[in-house]
Amino acid sequence: MMNSGEQAKMAGRKAEEPVAEPIDEVREEAEETLSAVLEQAVEPLAEVLGRVESAYAAYVEAEKEVARVYKTNEQQVEKAYKKAEQQANSVYEQAVEQASKVRTEAEQQAEKAHQKAQQQAEDASRRAKEQAKKVCDESVSQALIVRTEAIEQAWATRTEAIERSWRIFSKEKR
Repeated sequence: MMNSGEQAKMAGRKAEEPVAEPIDEVREEAEETLSAVLEQAVEPLAEVLGRVESAYAAYVEAEKEVARVYKTNEQQVEKAYKKAEQQANSVYEQAVEQASKVRTEAEQQAEKAHQKAQQQAEDASRRAKEQAKKVCDESVSQALIVRTEAIEQAWATRTEAIERSWRIFSKEKR
């Protein structure tokens, strides 16, 4: 490559024109080229910055969306927990209620069985008392018969003894 001084010498040799004019032209062209290059460089840089800003805004929005999703998920998990807790409480209450019913029914059956056993015992006791009274009455009746017979026999023996005694006494007097 040649430097600008060499280019100027060559340009001066080729044309016999005054040197001031081509330098001004070259300077203008260089400034225009520099402006165009700067514009081209600024446009992509502005475009890149715009994309970066858009990407950052999308990133911030994505972070917000992730936070919303986490919050929604947290609420759903909390809702599911509450539902599971309510179901567990409901099952527990039903189990307690069922156990209470079973207990009440068992107590009622036990009370009925006790009352039935007590009634049977009372019936048996009543029958035993009736039987004892019957046996007692029969024993008293039998004892009365035996007493009556004993008295009658004793009376008969007395009467016979008196009659014998009178016979003996009467024979002696005679």
